Amino acid sequence: MHLIIMRHGEAGWHTLDQERELTEAGRAGVASVAAQIAKSPRRPERIWASPFTRARQTAAIVSEVLNCPVEECPVITPDDDPGKCFDLLLENKASPLMLVSHMPFVGCLSTLLVDGHRKGIPFMTAQAVLLDMPVVGPGCADLKAQFLP
Repeated sequence: MHLIIMRHGEAGWHTLDQERELTEAGRAGVASVAAQIAKSPRRPERIWASPFTRARQTAAIVSEVLNCPVEECPVITPDDDPGKCFDLLLENKASPLMLVSHMPFVGCLSTLLVDGHRKGIPFMTAQAVLLDMPVVGPGCADLKAQFLP
């Protein structure tokens, strides 16, 4: 399975974290990364997005560029346990699959899949990584590419 993990684009401030919206710079960064992914050999078949506004907006931009469907995934919000995502990944048939989420989730999920721990690596806003996983499990993925705004 190939998995693309992307952090949402730059977002403005709002009193409710779930309702923060992308800034113009955030939209531009997301579009730039989506264009890079479009040129890569691993374009996603499906996008899972966090239900938070900024992630849904990011996924919508990527979906438009890549012409692939988006599904809301409630277990990939900032403070969710990346381990909960494993069952969904095991059931998933789409490959490549793309997840659009937040820090610290994207960093923790990436290190869990690649290195088998949850310490987490930093992600810039709109950054994406491509992982190759022969099987879904801790430490089973290889980092194949990254896409930067």
